[in-house]
Amino acid sequence: MRTNISISQLTKTTGITAFAIILMAFLKPDIAKSQDLSTGVDLYSTYVFRGVAYSGPAIQPSVEFSAGGFALGAWGSQGIDGDPVNGSLGFQEMDLYASYSFDFGVSIGLTDYYYPGSPYGHEDSHALELNLGYSIGDLSLSGNYIFNEAADAGSAGKDKYFEVGYSAGPADLFVGAGDGWHSSDGDFALVNLGIGTSKEIDITDTFSIPLSGAVIFNPNSEQFYILAGITL
Repeated sequence: MRTNISISQLTKTTGITAFAIILMAFLKPDIAKSQDLSTGVDLYSTYVFRGVAYSGPAIQPSVEFSAGGFALGAWGSQGIDGDPVNGSLGFQEMDLYASYSFDFGVSIGLTDYYYPGSPYGHEDSHALELNLGYSIGDLSLSGNYIFNEAADAGSAGKDKYFEVGYSAGPADLFVGAGDGWHSSDGDFALVNLGIGTSKEIDITDTFSIPLSGAVIFNPNSEQFYILAGITL
């Protein structure tokens, strides 16, 4: 049984916790505002992230604590296209994140990407990504940067991804480009062009299910996806 964890391992696996504590320390007055603990699950026909398909049908659970503009949560994706009889569970991803959204449209966050199969305490198992965003009206901008090497998570470090989004009535348009694990050869490229939309499916007079869908093209890999999902 492995019982020792190196300093570098401890630092990387507790990065989200440290970031959350720093946010809470600086934003303590706002944390005293209305607090909420929520959970949910999305069911998607295909799991596509930033123009890359990671699995077919997937169950994506989430748990989040929020207070004011602060959020601390966990999100996962479990592919259901595996073969349990032969020991294949399908693609798995389990992420932790902390973020803060300011009233003037700016947000800052940190995401810890982890993929089960590699030891959770291993120093190369976690890709830590800084997330920055800005929204004004119907326009949104985001920039993301992975600052550590994470061999087990498929990142050599310094991976960048930028996205521009625009809400045009019932449709959301987005364009994204990145390097590192986002492109087929690691060079900076356009990887994510798409349009998404959503609607409510009325089940009864008081109950409805959110339905969302998207059409996505990745110019770098020359792959085209059509997907849909529901939120419970």
